Amino acid sequence: MSPRWESNNDLRRGRSVVHDLHAHLVFVPKYRRGPFTDEILSRCEEVMRKVCADLGAELQEFDGDADYVHLLVNYPPQVKLSTLAGSLKGVSARRLRQEFPDHIQSHSWGTHFWSPSYFAGSCGGAPLAMVQEYIEQQKAI
Repeated sequence: MSPRWESNNDLRRGRSVVHDLHAHLVFVPKYRRGPFTDEILSRCEEVMRKVCADLGAELQEFDGDADYVHLLVNYPPQVKLSTLAGSLKGVSARRLRQEFPDHIQSHSWGTHFWSPSYFAGSCGGAPLAMVQEYIEQQKAI
């Protein structure tokens, strides 16, 4: 069988699309006052895994420290990255405030838990130089 047709378990398939989209997301709490304990980080990961699953995405990696969290998410092309980030931040903020009200309140001012900004970087696959070279080579074929 041609290598072109070999099965690749890393690819996700939909009705009319084959995809492998990954994003590295970083969220920081507003004012960066260090609200995360090990217990809260663990619960935040559980909540974010559930949000991803509800949107058809997969939270592949999660880690954080006292004042930030990093996520590696494999998501479908039907989900806008901004929608995914908004859902992750909104649901997790609500749940963490419900489950750890005194601790969260002591580490924040006002009603917002997360900073309104976030980092999103695409990742995975071949380096850009290889993709550019591949596309240039298609002219010759």
